[in-house]
Amino acid sequence: MKRIYKSIYSTMLMGVGLCGFVSFNACTNLDEEVFSEVLEKDFAPTERDLPFIVAPVYASFRNLMFGWQGYFDLQEESADHIITPVRPNGWDDAGTYRRMHQHTWNTIQWQPYNTWQQAYSSITKANMIIMQIEEGTLPLPEDIAASAIAELRAARALAYYLLLDNHGNVPIVTDYRDVDLPDQKTRQEVYDFVVDELKEVIPLLSEDVSAMYGRMNVWAAKALLAKIYLNADVYIGQQRWGEVITETNDIIQSGAFRLDPEYKNIFSHTNDESPEIIFAVPYDEVYGHGNQLHMKTLSPLSRLVYNMAAGPWGGNCAVPQFIDTYDEDDQRLYDSWLQGPQYHAVTGELVITYGKEVPGIGGDGTIAADNAGYRLGKYAIKNGATNNLDNDYPMFRYADILMMKAEALLRTGRSNEAALLVSEVRERAFKLTPEKATVTGADLEKGSTYNYGWQDKDGTVAGQNGGADIEFGRFLDELGWEFAGEARRRQDIIRFGVFQTKSWFNHRPHARAQSRTLFPIPNDERNKNPKLDQNPGYDD
Repeated sequence: MKRIYKSIYSTMLMGVGLCGFVSFNACTNLDEEVFSEVLEKDFAPTERDLPFIVAPVYASFRNLMFGWQGYFDLQEESADHIITPVRPNGWDDAGTYRRMHQHTWNTIQWQPYNTWQQAYSSITKANMIIMQIEEGTLPLPEDIAASAIAELRAARALAYYLLLDNHGNVPIVTDYRDVDLPDQKTRQEVYDFVVDELKEVIPLLSEDVSAMYGRMNVWAAKALLAKIYLNADVYIGQQRWGEVITETNDIIQSGAFRLDPEYKNIFSHTNDESPEIIFAVPYDEVYGHGNQLHMKTLSPLSRLVYNMAAGPWGGNCAVPQFIDTYDEDDQRLYDSWLQGPQYHAVTGELVITYGKEVPGIGGDGTIAADNAGYRLGKYAIKNGATNNLDNDYPMFRYADILMMKAEALLRTGRSNEAALLVSEVRERAFKLTPEKATVTGADLEKGSTYNYGWQDKDGTVAGQNGGADIEFGRFLDELGWEFAGEARRRQDIIRFGVFQTKSWFNHRPHARAQSRTLFPIPNDERNKNPKLDQNPGYDD
């Protein structure tokens, strides 16, 4: 049974306008008077209406996360886990994915416009509804109004966090009435705004877990705040490890969440039932479209494996060097990546065999075979899947809380305490070999096992610089194994200095490597608003 808010979130069609509102509360009284529309003066919303009122703000996150050139693509295609090579059926896309992999995008060739647009769509909707509540055109009782505004501000802060992480220097708009072109803010100012907003609203947010699924409650806001503190050194050049520990401790001590006994449950088509998920972006195969990761990664032949009506597009796959870092007894290797023989759903005949090796990203005539590369299977694909999955995207989950605290402990000289948390997370991945689940503080202080370097067409890694010199690289490996394909790898390897310095697959560090830690301000936005300066390093 899907939680009620997932249904509300997915089927939400209400336009929250300035003149009237529609209440979608279920009703079994067939004698009541029916209206063709409900005017503002006749609408008296109650607490039961709140999910419907805030739903439009969250709805934009669906396309933002998994939409074309959305947050998932920005975080994964630019990092060292996932690539989209040229295939027999295409995927050169005028070099789009090659430039993303090689960090050679500029303001014209690659604009992460979808992420920008959808983030500001949520922000605009939040500002509009806050205005309506404050002006009384959306007449909520005082206590419900305060809760609604707090939640809307938290959701708005989430959207600004995504802009902070990807674009850095962006306008801050909080007043729907203000029609002037907004001023650009520095990354420091955006950071301060998001942190202050979250700290102000957290005392006003609900602690409810079940009824607030897919919405910003106390725990989601604290998880977000911890994540921002975790990356503070990247964002503002100041470390906030103590604050990371404080926020994660609050979530741990609440007892509201726990590790799911089965890793696969966190990403299944019923993952809204997982006790591990703190905040998710809900998807629905009928009413809440947008999760099409399986379409992008699977070979067209895999439609026979899953009895699909639509044929997948056969694009992205795993970087072989990353696959080589896994312990063969780590169940996450098999739960995250489709590999080896794939069989017909009806006849049982062999359809395709996914191999690990990929000859290259393309651009030099190299074409990767249809079966080259392990495919992202983390978000489980059920038999008869359509071109939209039912699986929700778990943006914040309990394992992340434990690992954020572990990293803060590790970076403040408490590596043995960090190791206890990492071992706790590893236990479910090594059920058959429990002795491998335990790591020590000394283990986490080692470099990475990732064999960083340029991969030649024959699969050898040339000009290798390895990962032994990465401070706490083994902990970075742990993040990779636990969170592969969860739209976060770019952020993690920036924090560990890998994004700026290392080679992997067909990627070498860009001449302006530091500037590539931020994406450009979209040209269309600069054309509309002359107050927006381009981010440094994008004068091409």
